Amino acid sequence: MSSRHLFYIHGFNSSPKSAKANLLADYLREQSDSVLPNIHYHVPALPYDPAAIIEILCREVEACLPEDVALVGSSMGGFYGTWIAEKYGLPLVLVNPAVRPHELLKDYLGENENMYTGEKYTFTEAHIDTLKDLDVEPITSPHRYYLLTQTADETLDYRQGVEKYRGAKQVIQEGGSHGFDGFENEIPNIMKFLRLSKD
Repeated sequence: MSSRHLFYIHGFNSSPKSAKANLLADYLREQSDSVLPNIHYHVPALPYDPAAIIEILCREVEACLPEDVALVGSSMGGFYGTWIAEKYGLPLVLVNPAVRPHELLKDYLGENENMYTGEKYTFTEAHIDTLKDLDVEPITSPHRYYLLTQTADETLDYRQGVEKYRGAKQVIQEGGSHGFDGFENEIPNIMKFLRLSKD
């Protein structure tokens, strides 16, 4: 029986220890009767450098192909996930995705520290330029995308995601936060969309 692969792509200054990554892992473990067998869960540890992130994701996804691969990306993970989804024709669930990170991350130019790992690094204009180059506009095959967004996101303008992923399946919830309140309640629908559910 062939394996299936689910990738969770974490956001900027995050890590594989993020809350949503753990919630997905818990679901796969605790709801094994509800999901298809042989699902391998991948949460790559991603650095701050956009070019390095794409290199890591390409390498890890290609190592799984031609077996089935599905993606979930949160915040900046949604941005990088879109590039990967377009390159390999994969389904992607976006959770409060970053749409214009070259604008958003200008506030992080200079010295930073990852709150999970303690890593200190310098974010530069060259990184901003790479983000511009990685922007996918417009997306192809909107049916491969599933947008989950909350209107009270304090970090991003949710309307940018609604516009960029128009034509895709969308769930727009009033209120909430950038972390997406109640994410655990959405996991069954995520699994169905990604065809990883037995239902």
